[in-house]
Amino acid sequence: MPTFKLISNTLCPYTQRAAILLAEKGIAFERSYIDLANKPDWFVRLSPLGKVPLLQVEDSVVFETAVICEYIEEATPSRPLFPADPLARAHQRGWAEFASAIIADIYGFYMAPDQPAFAAKCADLAARFRWLEQHLGQGPYFAGDDFGLVDAAFAPIFRLFDVFDEVVDHQLFEGLQRVAAYRAALAHRASVQAVVVADYPEVFRHYLRGRGSHLAGLLAEPATA
Repeated sequence: MPTFKLISNTLCPYTQRAAILLAEKGIAFERSYIDLANKPDWFVRLSPLGKVPLLQVEDSVVFETAVICEYIEEATPSRPLFPADPLARAHQRGWAEFASAIIADIYGFYMAPDQPAFAAKCADLAARFRWLEQHLGQGPYFAGDDFGLVDAAFAPIFRLFDVFDEVVDHQLFEGLQRVAAYRAALAHRASVQAVVVADYPEVFRHYLRGRGSHLAGLLAEPATA
């Protein structure tokens, strides 16, 4: 088995996706964190797009989240996390991309400059989660009892909302019983719990406070009794 080194910043949800897959497969890997606002020269030399995650495999570098996840799967075929059936595999890849689209919407959610823009972003996200609700089965995971690629993609999303829920009553999951159950199942997965720094919620709150957004303003408000 080659030596794996996963390079990220402390918050990247895409890196968490790869780290969850590695943890699920029981693969030991080194984790390296960088500041994307002050990228070290060695990282700039390694990353063609200047983005995280990167997966160093011995002297080679794999970049782009979907490619990293596919490499992890192909390099460890004895513990498959992608479906064997080509159509089912394509289905999961598609929903993993849907999760990526939600992450992009979440960026707009916490960067919205004022209440009207924030409300519009809430509406976009609510529509996304309603769509997910319609396509979830009986669980506990996306494909039933089997944890896979889609679950590794959605788990970091719900982790973000563990912090958002403390700040604003967004009501995005109102009436979405399957989404709520799915969120709870993912939160209890050992691999999901293990892939972030111990003080992740405070690190994320600190990051949000510096955004100058509507949500940052809510974070700055004193808590009411």
